Amino acid sequence: MTKVLTYGTFDLLHWGHINLLKRAKSLGDELIVAISTDEFNTLKNKVSYHSYENRKIILESIKYVDKVIPENTWDQKISDVVENNIDIFVMGDDWKGKFDFLKEYCEVVYLPRTVGISTTQIKKDLLAVNRA
Repeated sequence: MTKVLTYGTFDLLHWGHINLLKRAKSLGDELIVAISTDEFNTLKNKVSYHSYENRKIILESIKYVDKVIPENTWDQKISDVVENNIDIFVMGDDWKGKFDFLKEYCEVVYLPRTVGISTTQIKKDLLAVNRA
């Protein structure tokens, strides 16, 4: 069985997220998604609309996702890969090269981002509408 792992905040879920999850799942038999906890987001100076628990519920309902685990620190990736017997680590290509240190433990794949959508853009668009 081939196990795939990806990470993200997955707040304001959109079709770009779904495309990433679908493509990641197509690389193996089981897809594990690590999502940033609220506490970790605070450390990253990042604000999510949805709480960790709500984002977890949403991700667990997506047919491509087999398991959701918490991301608590930047440094847990090696232990997550080892403890979950991961074969393939997947991230969007905006992170290209940043996780090559994991190649010692598993295959690392950077998938192209979905053009025309991002959570950052959604937040900017909502802010612009609210200012109008």
